[in-house]
Amino acid sequence: MGRRRSALPGGMPEAFTIADARNRGIRPGRLDGDDLIRPHHGVRAIPCGPPAHDEVLTERERYWRDVRDRHLQRMRHYLPVLPAGGYFCGPTAAFIWGIPVPPREWPDLHIGVPRPQRSPRRPGVAGHQHSAGYVRTRLAEGVPVTDPASTWATLGGLLGVDDLVVVADHVLHIPRMPGRLRRLDETALATRPELELLADRKGRPGAPRLRQALELARTASASPPETRVRLLMHDAGLPEPVLDHDVYDDRGRLLGCSELAYPEFRVAIEYEGDGHLTPAQLRRDVDKYQSYAEAGWTTVRLTSEHVFRRPGEAIRRIRHALRTARP
Repeated sequence: MGRRRSALPGGMPEAFTIADARNRGIRPGRLDGDDLIRPHHGVRAIPCGPPAHDEVLTERERYWRDVRDRHLQRMRHYLPVLPAGGYFCGPTAAFIWGIPVPPREWPDLHIGVPRPQRSPRRPGVAGHQHSAGYVRTRLAEGVPVTDPASTWATLGGLLGVDDLVVVADHVLHIPRMPGRLRRLDETALATRPELELLADRKGRPGAPRLRQALELARTASASPPETRVRLLMHDAGLPEPVLDHDVYDDRGRLLGCSELAYPEFRVAIEYEGDGHLTPAQLRRDVDKYQSYAEAGWTTVRLTSEHVFRRPGEAIRRIRHALRTARP
């Protein structure tokens, strides 16, 4: 039988430095146990399983939740060696706020420090320096991160214009129930003046892209695919649609809310993601679009195939609907 592994002292944090462990009386050999992981040089962490969730999510929502959970754990494992005054920024902070960055691999932790402090240099870390006033920080989930507006600004050097519009739309959006005014207790993650102030900071990486993106950003866009559809329409020279539009029949009965619409032509444009594949949502969609048709509305229904792989077909369908519409 192998030698019994000694228990760690009570009150140990999830991640800790080797120096802190030794100060607590833990022998060096204990830190090499296979029950501890080594996320960074000089750091040990106690493995913990993924957090329990009981909400019902679409496949896309579940993907982003799992990505967020993984990044949050990595951030907590880095906390013991986070420089004084340091904070997580860029895509790392975006995951914490639920800000939609492009779904690609983001292997590095993006960590910022105030000038003139030296930015961290470690494997798996992208270090950044920010002058005074370039970012604002908050505590979220127990870790210091740039606030949503600053997070958008720190993405300026990493993302293209369309991706920055998607992010800006998200942080500017205020949720609303169809047929109702916006609730007074609902607020956006950031305001347009906040984004404008940060985008105008002299010397900020990607500042021209940030300013261009902000001109295209809107406050009523409810999802990244909806923003992508709007940008396709903009690039194709189509008139700008109304966003988050409530559709009523001639008797004043609310028929539904459409993501993008041309009310003067009675044309609605709908992006249908994974959430529309459930039996309950399918029944609602069938009833909704039947009532739209009876009220004289034409509905252009788009999926990820049209928006991301066949954008020309998406534009063709919208043009056809406008050309054949009866105001």
